[in-house]
Amino acid sequence: MIAKPDKNDLRKKRHERVRKNIYGTQERPRLNVFRSNKHIYAQLIDDMDGVTLTSASTKDNELSLETTSNVAAAEQVGTLVAKRAKDKGYQSVVFDRGGYLYHGRVKALADAARETGLEF
Repeated sequence: MIAKPDKNDLRKKRHERVRKNIYGTQERPRLNVFRSNKHIYAQLIDDMDGVTLTSASTKDNELSLETTSNVAAAEQVGTLVAKRAKDKGYQSVVFDRGGYLYHGRVKALADAARETGLEF
């Protein structure tokens, strides 16, 4: 009997396809999103040097969240990562949805980052 691939394996395959075309540079880093059942994480990555420039997540102490797995929490993470990126001097980024559908928490994070001033 053939084993059915799980959702995370399929997401990783989608992410590999997306990453063929998306590449973060020093001037325009990649805004990567990772979503788990309980938390959401966002990081700015310079792929040329292989360095994480800044990050934010629902685990940050700056955010006082009642629940960490909803759209409101994702919006706060998007605002925080955009604020940290602007503080470091980054205006424009490349958005990497990480193989997830652009919907729900991922979309909320992206929209909040755009409203705070990041361009993508």
